[in-house]
Order: sequence, then C-alpha cells, then structure tokens
Amino acid sequence: MTVETIKMSSKGQIVIPRNIREDMDADEGTVFAVVGSKDSVVLKKIVTPSKEELIRELRVLAREGAKRAAKKGIKESDVPGLIHKSRRAK
Repeated sequence: MTVETIKMSSKGQIVIPRNIREDMDADEGTVFAVVGSKDSVVLKKIVTPSKEELIRELRVLAREGAKRAAKKGIKESDVPGLIHKSRRAK
C-alpha cells in the first residue's frame, strides 16, 4: 500500500499522485465512488464493463430466461399479457 500526503485546493479538489493512479490504472475519465465520514474519505474505482461484455452478459441472461420460460410453458407471445396482469395486480 502506498501512502502519500496531498493538499486540497480552495475549490475542494485533490490530485491523486501519479504513482497511485498508475498502480490502479486510473486515467482521465475514471469514475470513482466516494464515501466519507468524519475524518476519512475513501475512493473506490468503479469499473464499467465494455459494450462487448454487456452484450455477452445480456445474451447469457436471455438464454437463462428462455430456459426458465420454456420450463414453465411460457411462450414469448404470452409475455405482454403476463406483464399487463402483473401491473393490474399492484
């Protein structure tokens, strides 16, 4: 773990030291979640999946959904009616 000392600007900005940015592979535009409490601030890098990864994951979800629907005897044409029925029940 690397420890550095930094100073906050009058606008509340801080600079993450270069060696830490390089260690965590953080470039311009990297997104962080920020959690703060009394005397601590924690930055957590948020890794967003690529378009290809999202498409791959959605295909897996679609296949799993199709398997579950087939197991229950639900056809694609049944879906709008099931959604409507579910919304009315709420």
